[in-house]
Amino acid sequence: MHSIKLFRVYDGVVKNQKGYKIIVDRLWPRGVKKEDLPYEWWVKELAPSNEVRQAFNHEDDKYATFRKDYLKEIHVNPLAPGFLAYVKAILEKEDVIFLYGAKNQQHNQAVVLKEWLESNL
Repeated sequence: MHSIKLFRVYDGVVKNQKGYKIIVDRLWPRGVKKEDLPYEWWVKELAPSNEVRQAFNHEDDKYATFRKDYLKEIHVNPLAPGFLAYVKAILEKEDVIFLYGAKNQQHNQAVVLKEWLESNL
């Protein structure tokens, strides 16, 4: 089985990566033209809600609460089971790349979503 990788859209290495690219942000990354960002799916419906995202505000000390709240949202999201099955099928053929815009590469929604997927595969 292949793996899930995380890449920040602003780092300029996305185009060179091989794999199925999924944008995991609710909002389109600022300053990035849609035609300049290669991706197969933008799964904004599974991204953290505006309330959870804004409460987190990308502050490290709020990450534990953000993680817990986002995982709760994932568990009740009707898209989650289908997303899990789809990503699992893709991973049999190629890597899956989660694209995100957050500056913090250790504390963001892509990290949480990856953890959730890997714990459910």
